[in-house]
This record gives sequence, structure tokens and C-alpha cells, in this order.
Amino acid sequence: MPHPYTQAIRAREQGEEGIRLQKVLAQAGFGSRRKCEQIITQGRVEVDGKLVTTLGSRVDPSHQQIRVDGSRIHLNDKHVTLALNKPRKVLSTMDDPKGRFTLRDIIGDRYERVFHMGRLDYDSEGLILMTDDGELAQHVMHPRYEVEKTYIATLNGHIGGNVCRRLVSQGVELDDGLIRLDHCAIIDHNREHTIVKVVLHSGKNRIVRRIFGAIGYPVTRLVRTQIGPIRLGEIRPGSYRVLSAAEIKALDKEVGL
Repeated sequence: MPHPYTQAIRAREQGEEGIRLQKVLAQAGFGSRRKCEQIITQGRVEVDGKLVTTLGSRVDPSHQQIRVDGSRIHLNDKHVTLALNKPRKVLSTMDDPKGRFTLRDIIGDRYERVFHMGRLDYDSEGLILMTDDGELAQHVMHPRYEVEKTYIATLNGHIGGNVCRRLVSQGVELDDGLIRLDHCAIIDHNREHTIVKVVLHSGKNRIVRRIFGAIGYPVTRLVRTQIGPIRLGEIRPGSYRVLSAAEIKALDKEVGL
């Protein structure tokens, strides 16, 4: 139970006038109060999109968006974001009435409120991001922010570099419109298969499989290796890790937070 004096101080600091901006910055890890005062007076802080340089300014961090050097600050609000390596034959959902394996079987019950940001189809593998930060999830999944996604696809058949170049420059017409790849490169090939690295912004369902299927090269294996600045790295299939503060900051910047 906090001491009555401590409660009084908290009540005064978090009353109608909010909390001093430099204290919020200090709590977010930007250094001492003195250092945070310098950050404010240097014109590096915005509150709800407006530059703030006055040291006496008070804010409500639970309802206002605060940025330093253009990046959203994070108080220790217990949000968690995970990078997970989904194997084949696992559903991109948290439960399944048919009893098939889901993401919940991988992360268990430790993170009750997390949900997946986007999906991979049942037979695809690789990186899925999960979070309990609703604002971050909304930005990552919204088409407006066009987060790049990188895949390694194994194709049935041998294709040449001209096919990759055409998918970037001209694209392919699908049932729901024209789609172009941002990048396409052949990694390896033999007479029967070609392995390509592709990058695109679209998050449409089964988009990589549909693109190559439309030109006669079915995808036999598909692994997503990167979403924005977050890489799959050394995460083993069926495992996950918690993103670092630096990775969260990079992801925030990628989606305009």
C-alpha cells in the first residue's frame, strides 16, 4: 500500500493538469530530467502533432500521442510484441473448433491478449507478428502503410530472370486486379524447381501463390522471412521471441507511429 504522501504526490501530478512532459520522457527512457528538458527545448518533441518547447507543459500519456524525433515514445505499459515462426499445417488463428494446431499451441497461455497481425495460409511457413498493442496492429495491417513483406518461394518449374523482371515492371492481372512485385530475384534453380526471393507490399490472401500460379509456376513451398524491419532470423519453426525495444521503435517508424 503506497504511503499517503506518495499517493498525494501522484494525485497532484496526474490530476487534471496531467504529468510534466519531461517526467514522461524520463519514464520512457530518454535519460535524466535535465536531459529530457534539453530534448524539449531543442524542439525535438511533439504532442498530438504539435511541437512543444515549453518546460512547464503537462500531458496525459494515456490519451495523447507523444513523439521524440518523429518516433512514438513507449512508457513501460506492458505491451508485448512477438515474432513467431509458423510451421506448415498450423492455422493463423488462436483457436480451431476442429482441433487443428493454432498459434495458441505455440505461444501457450502466457500472453492471453496477443493477436496476430496478418496471416499465413495453412501450408505456408515463416514470420508472423503478434501483439497486444491495438494501435500498432492497426497500422501494420492497414494497406495505407504498405509494409514490405519478404518471401522465399520454391516454384514448380524453371523460370528465367525475364519472368522476374516482368513481374516487377508489368505485374500480373489477378481476379481482384493488377499486382506487381517490388522485387524478384532467382536464388537457385534446377530443371524441376526454382527458388526465388520476392518482396511486395500487398497483404492480400495467398497473394504470392496466386501470382506465380497465374503465370503457370505453382508454389510448392513458401516461407515469409521479413515484415518491415523485423526479420525471421534464427527463430526455429514452432518457436517465438519477444521483440526488443529497438525493434519496436523501428516497426513504429515503418508504420508512421
